[in-house]
Order: sequence, then structure tokens, then C-alpha cells
Amino acid sequence: MKCGDANMNERGTEERGSLQKTRSGLSLATVRKTLGRSGDRLFVYLVGLVALSTLMLVWLLVAFMISDSIESIEEFGFGYLTGRTWEEQKGVYGALPFIFGTLLTSAIAVAIGVPVSIGIAIYLSELAPAWIREPLSFVIELLAAIPSVIYGLWAMGALRPLLVNSVEPWLVKWFGWTPFFEGTPQGLDKLAAGLILAIMIIPTVASVSKEALRAVPDSQREAALSLGATRYETTRMAVLTYARSGIFGACILGLGRAFGETMAVTMTIGNSNAISWSLIDPGQTMASLIANRWGEAEGLQRASLIEIGVILFVIALLVNVFARLMLGRVLKSVHTTGGGL
Repeated sequence: MKCGDANMNERGTEERGSLQKTRSGLSLATVRKTLGRSGDRLFVYLVGLVALSTLMLVWLLVAFMISDSIESIEEFGFGYLTGRTWEEQKGVYGALPFIFGTLLTSAIAVAIGVPVSIGIAIYLSELAPAWIREPLSFVIELLAAIPSVIYGLWAMGALRPLLVNSVEPWLVKWFGWTPFFEGTPQGLDKLAAGLILAIMIIPTVASVSKEALRAVPDSQREAALSLGATRYETTRMAVLTYARSGIFGACILGLGRAFGETMAVTMTIGNSNAISWSLIDPGQTMASLIANRWGEAEGLQRASLIEIGVILFVIALLVNVFARLMLGRVLKSVHTTGGGL
């Protein structure tokens, strides 16, 4: 009996120890799980705070600019957008010539730079041999790192003589009957500014477009080739169609760069407060106006310059909203037809 009682006591002690160990294990696992959930929750809150702080910075920037331009807004109202006169002596300020100059030079940059960029992207992603693809890609991406003032100096020293002596006289001779090439060639004009902007947006548009084309699955190319398509037809119908949303996004990035460029445009556009459709006449953009006049600005003129910045911000915002809407339509069309990025 004593032996049996001892065995039962030992068994009971082992069961109690096992139960205590199990409870301890469950408790430790629960603690770890709770701590893990707390860490995840903290991570979510921190990341969300960073995202919200970025949005808050944008709104603070807008609020600061509007508050500092309130004097100009109250003085000129909506007429500031349609005014054509900018005279510090009279205290009269209108933004229309600079809005016009910004839109026109950006349009020139996109019209010239985007086709060249897409051609570069097609060559690098579809046609270039391996030994030249990487070095050429590196050189093109390196162009994006060059400061804008260097582009401006190059335009003053190399591009301007070429325009004055060769390009613009030829354009005036053959197309002077159009409103786009009337006047006397000067070399510092909207055409020069548009050309330098086109060169500056090429690295951005080409790099992003190249990545969009490289993301196209090889099955798209193989399917087109198996149906008897040529290399050109494969690129046009299969590759470009599939990657068009990415290419469209690249074009919008380039347009944004053209809108906000300051130093190179200031050095090449001629800085004239006039509205003219002729590309060989001087002009001025919103960014170049701020760069030229900010150092001496005070009072109402300073408020007017800040209001120019507000207008530039709003135009860039509208362009991006329009781009998002167009991109949504493109993506919807792509998904409907069964392809696309």
C-alpha cells in the first residue's frame, strides 16, 4: 500500500508539474503574441504619422503662400490672372504673360522631348545589344544629375549661336508667314527655352519609359512574333500598347519638370513681359519671373510674386489630376482589351 501511495504521489506531482509547465508555456506564448501585436500596431501608427505629416506639410505650404499673397489677392482679385501689365513703378501686376510663357515653353519641351525619349527607351529595351545598353543607360540617367545652371551655360555658349546663325533664320525664311516664326532671330527666346527644357526632361522620360517597356512580359513579344509580326509591328502593337500607361506616367513626370524649371529657362528665354505666339520672340515664365524679381521685391510686389507661386502650384496640381484621370481611363481600356501595366 505504501508503495502504491508513493507511486500515486509521484504521478500526481509529475502531472501538476506538467500542467504548470504547460500553463507557463501558454502564458509565454500569449505574452509574445501580445507584444508582437503591440509592435505591429506601433509600426502602423508611426508609418501613418509619417504619411500624414507629408500631407500636412503640403497644406502648410499652401496656407503660408496664400497668407503671404493675400495683399495681392485683395488688391487685384481675379483680374490678376488676366492682367497683361507688370510695372513696379505703377504698382500694377498681372500674371497672364507668365502663365502663357510657362504653358508655351512646356508644350515645346513635351513636343520635342517626349518622341525622342520614347525612341531612346525603345532602342534601349528592345534593340540595343547588351554591350551598349548599360553604358548608354548610365549616360542618359547621368544627364538628370547635371545642375540646371550648367544646361543654361551650355545653351548660352553653344545653343544660342547655333539658333541665331542657322536654325532661326532658316525657320523665318520658310515659315515666317506663320505666327510662330515672325520676328528677328535673337537666340534668347521661347524656342531656346523650350529646346533646353526638352533636353532636360529627356533623361526622366526615357528612364521611366525604358523601365515600363522592360516590364512587358516576353510572352507578349513571342505571341506577336509567332503570328508573323515584324519587329516593328511587335514593338508597336504588343510592347507599346502594353506599356502605354507607364509611358504616359513618364510623360507627366517630364511635364512636371518642365513646369517648375527655373535657372536654365531664366538664362535662355529673354525675360520679356509680353505675350507673343512667335517662338523667336523673348518671353518669361512664372518661375523665371520669381527668380528675376524676388531679390528686390517688397510689399505688394512680393505678395504678387508669391501669388504667382500659388498659381504655378495650382496649375501643376490640375495637370496631375488630369493625368490621373487620363491614366485611369488608359488602365481601364487596357484591362478591357486584356493587357497593360
